[in-house]
Amino acid sequence: MPRRMPALLALAALASLAAAAAGHGVPAPRFSAHVTNPWFSLPAGRVLVYRGMKDGKAAREVMTVTHATKTIDGAPCVVVRDLLYLGGHLEERTQDWYSQDAAGNVWYFGEATAELDEHGRVTSTEGSWRAGVGGARPGIFMPAHPLVGQTARQEYLRGAAEDHFRVLSLHAPVSVPYVHTRNALLTEEWTPLEPGVLDHKLYVRGIGTVLEQTVKGGSERNALVAVR
Repeated sequence: MPRRMPALLALAALASLAAAAAGHGVPAPRFSAHVTNPWFSLPAGRVLVYRGMKDGKAAREVMTVTHATKTIDGAPCVVVRDLLYLGGHLEERTQDWYSQDAAGNVWYFGEATAELDEHGRVTSTEGSWRAGVGGARPGIFMPAHPLVGQTARQEYLRGAAEDHFRVLSLHAPVSVPYVHTRNALLTEEWTPLEPGVLDHKLYVRGIGTVLEQTVKGGSERNALVAVR
């Protein structure tokens, strides 16, 4: 029993934080746009490049941590730009908003996403959401001190954004073009909006996400190839 107490306390702390975020407006002094969590740090100017497959097409994703910040639901957030190319054409562009609380947990406050046609015209903004608007609430994207078994909701807008994660391992092996290690953080992600689909994500301290792949209900894969 004593061995389980740290994990139970951590889960209780995350639940408390999530409950606090469920209200209208989040106290600004509690959050910072300076995201330093070692598993998902976002220093301004960092660029991460991924390659893989999506929808049967070769995919390249470029994630840029900008120098810009945006206040979302009372919290200062760093703006992260994400560009997804499929078959060599820009398919989707997204702005994500992250903030870190005083304990070191990284919160996800929303995204503005747009799907584009071959001429660069916006065809859909489905999946966009913003905490504090239309009942949307922020979620925990990365705990300050991940423990095996921890679960949390990463985002919430009913019927549009309902991703969850669970920590599976703190010592998972991973091999991608940019890094090889046996000490990656492994999580599984799912959403009730896509029953039957399950994703795995692997994170490396000091880098962030290094691999994302669908392990059930699909065949998408995205691996880190460069950091600039």
